[in-house]
Amino acid sequence: MVSRIVVIGGGFAGLWAAAAAARARTEFGLGDRVAVTVIAPDPFHVIRVRCYETDLGALRVPLDDVLGPIGVERREARAIDIDPAARTVTVESAASSAVSSAVSSAVSSAVSSAASSAASSGVVETLAYDRLILAAGSLLWRPEIPGIAGAFDVDTFAGAQALAAHLDRLGDPGGPDEAGRWTAVVIGGGLVGLELACELPARLAAARDRAGATGPVRTILIDHAREVGSAMGAAALPGIREALRDAGVTCIGGARVGAVDRAGVTLADGTRLPAWTSVCATGMRASPLGGTLGLPLDPLGRLPVDAFLAVQGLAGVYAAGDIASAAADDAGHRTVMSCQHARPMGRFAGFNAVCDLAGRPERRLRFAAPDYVTVLDLGAWGAVYTAGWDRGTLVSSGAAAKATKRIINGTRIYPPLDRDAASILAAAAPIIQAAPATQAAR
Repeated sequence: MVSRIVVIGGGFAGLWAAAAAARARTEFGLGDRVAVTVIAPDPFHVIRVRCYETDLGALRVPLDDVLGPIGVERREARAIDIDPAARTVTVESAASSAVSSAVSSAVSSAVSSAASSAASSGVVETLAYDRLILAAGSLLWRPEIPGIAGAFDVDTFAGAQALAAHLDRLGDPGGPDEAGRWTAVVIGGGLVGLELACELPARLAAARDRAGATGPVRTILIDHAREVGSAMGAAALPGIREALRDAGVTCIGGARVGAVDRAGVTLADGTRLPAWTSVCATGMRASPLGGTLGLPLDPLGRLPVDAFLAVQGLAGVYAAGDIASAAADDAGHRTVMSCQHARPMGRFAGFNAVCDLAGRPERRLRFAAPDYVTVLDLGAWGAVYTAGWDRGTLVSSGAAAKATKRIINGTRIYPPLDRDAASILAAAAPIIQAAPATQAAR
């Protein structure tokens, strides 16, 4: 009899949960007695934290390149409901989906065949699980502001593509050189808003030059905090100020947006900002899938999990990444919605789920992430690298921090890309962080 672990989500937590489960089933000698299935709506693992960048070419990794070599099945579908009592997941898939990755001999042909046949029908269906790992991630939270639904975003790869296409269209020769054509407004001064704001002046200038226009470009960053960037901590603030100034970004702090339309943004005090480009960077909320379980959620919509990342109050269900809130240390800090925590959470959840199936609960590992750092990209100026939950220590800034950020964004957060099962499984080992190491980043 084959037991099945279902992982919902192909992001940082979901991919590493599946890989860790595949690694653990080998470690426990379960072989073809445990099948691991990933449910994800598209065939790519997106390096989401890079969606603010100008070049989107390297942001997608085919899930099959990582899951196929280690015998994990991929189901191209969207999970729409969970029944914890029946241990089932309801999924919806498109009829034309390429459903399954190549499945190694470690997964039974019966499981693979059933999955391919069911999903190719393009209907809503129910999948049974023995252990579920919920790693459905998060979504951009758009406040209730008239017209903000029409603003661009860089929350997803599709959103980043849409913004890039829009900027390309701005650069078409012959368009009207009207007020706002070369102005962008970024709504939200958090990590994403700051990183994008530092990129946009150069992108707008490139579009203007392609159009043969001569007007000035302008990027405006709006935040409700009185000083834009202050949430990043006092240690980082001088560098943030300098980078924004050098990039030519206009900051409007202590402001609220009243309305957004295709020609600009109107602030709550009536100030009109003509802008053909408006981008929403107002933060994230956990996937609403967690809300279907009937459990109390935190203010970000996250599920409570215990030290082993098991969902409190539900047997057989784990959660990891942005949809879960876990204790990060003994001081009371909780995990944050970032790949810095999603990646290790996924590894621990996948390993612990297999421990359950193997009847070895004593082997389960307690999750801990006491070391918290932030590396904030600030465009051509460089970056700021801080350590501590209050971001109180400046590790480096400028070019040195930028070099660290490039290593993180370009290498560290990627899975092995060589399609080698051994290297993928080795990378999936849970790492127990006993003391601050100041090596990871968001």
